[in-house]
Amino acid sequence: MNYPLESICKQVVQLVRETGAFTHGESAKFNLSDIEYKGVNDLVSYVDKETEKKLVEGLKKILPQAGFITEEGTVRDTSEHKLKWVIDPLDGTTNFLHRVMPYSISVALMEEETLLVGVVYEMNLDECFYAWLSGGAWCNGKPIRVSNITSLNQSLVVTGFPYSLLNRENDFFEIIKHLVRETHGVRRMGSAAVDLCYVACGRFEAYFEFNLKIWDIAAGILIVQEAGGKVTDFSGGNDYLHGKELLASANVHSSMLDVIKKYWQ
Repeated sequence: MNYPLESICKQVVQLVRETGAFTHGESAKFNLSDIEYKGVNDLVSYVDKETEKKLVEGLKKILPQAGFITEEGTVRDTSEHKLKWVIDPLDGTTNFLHRVMPYSISVALMEEETLLVGVVYEMNLDECFYAWLSGGAWCNGKPIRVSNITSLNQSLVVTGFPYSLLNRENDFFEIIKHLVRETHGVRRMGSAAVDLCYVACGRFEAYFEFNLKIWDIAAGILIVQEAGGKVTDFSGGNDYLHGKELLASANVHSSMLDVIKKYWQ
């Protein structure tokens, strides 16, 4: 079935901006005593939950026939839906709780395993990144493209520290040590969705992380791909949406894979 993806995307952009105004406004009122713990260093607040509810309500109006995959469980996934919204209501919750930027809302639309729409709104800089399949990638109405840098030693790389290192910390930090020596530097921003968008618009040449969830990355993956970038798992394969390993880059992808494969056994 064909869908009016550009129209759907722009409706999602409007919804995410409106919802983001609430989310960002709550940052000044938030108290650390409002934090709940889902796991070690895995934090959640009433802001995440309320943001998710607002997004679900709005997305149901845009595509009533679609199901949901939501981080905070506002709606439980129902497998009979070919179309699904994938929602991270507050990517970068720890940043938000400590009033540190960036943090974002991330919304993607999938048909089975195909990403159709991706929207990421970083509220602090009022930057809304979005893409629809075969429609290019955009930020605040302007087209974006990945970096044209081809050398790793001229690249700036971004990563994230997962809540659980799964006993892979030695491998992971060996990769970081190598990249610190061989690139312009390694950054850790705290929002996977924003990391992907910054690759898409050329601010970073590459992003890699492991132990990710689909709601962290679905929207950003499409935005990177539509901006001309490449996304794989750590072996260079296609198991990145559910496989928990992700490398997104532009013209340094093979060099990044060489570094990762050297240490990631």
